[in-house]
Amino acid sequence: MIDVGILELQGNYALHHKIFSDLGIRSKGVKLPKDLDAVDGLVIPGGESTTISLLLDTYKLRQPIIDFAKDHPVMGTCAGLIMMAKKIENESKVKPLGLVDVTVNRNAYGRQIMSKKEPISIKLMHESISLNATLIRAPKITHVSESVRVLAMIRDCPGIILQGMHLGLSFHPELDGITIFHEILYNPSSRFYWTNLKKVDAA
Repeated sequence: MIDVGILELQGNYALHHKIFSDLGIRSKGVKLPKDLDAVDGLVIPGGESTTISLLLDTYKLRQPIIDFAKDHPVMGTCAGLIMMAKKIENESKVKPLGLVDVTVNRNAYGRQIMSKKEPISIKLMHESISLNATLIRAPKITHVSESVRVLAMIRDCPGIILQGMHLGLSFHPELDGITIFHEILYNPSSRFYWTNLKKVDAA
């Protein structure tokens, strides 16, 4: 049985716990470095990236998460993606973790009052899946390296990326009860599990 950690420093982590509960996957809160020892993967939820960055240092979680990510899957949604990025454009207050080789622009899709849903289409295992993505002060992915797979676009920029076993999303799937992304990283019985996606790419 997989135990997935959800970073509980700031943001709407409760809805991620609900999605895992609906999937029958156990989830645990991560607030201190020692909590990482009890989990097999990590979700960095949305929230406010400057606050998350500060709290990572306050609770001495920054380097433990970087080390954890070398051998475990990590998913970041919205601000979580910002934290996972290698570089953030025009930003000095947020120190990213550098888990995925992408560059992001914080809040590029507008302020919170401009939040909206955007239709997106994802192609997985030769199957197209359509859904609506909820953008709330969402980051825009402005650059990806060759080793990063783009799973879907939002307007003219990547909106979902996968690099190895790390998944980043510009939006909040948990707000709409979308479970497929949690399944990609943390449900080995799913046909969309990340190792299956790698096999299709290699075929």
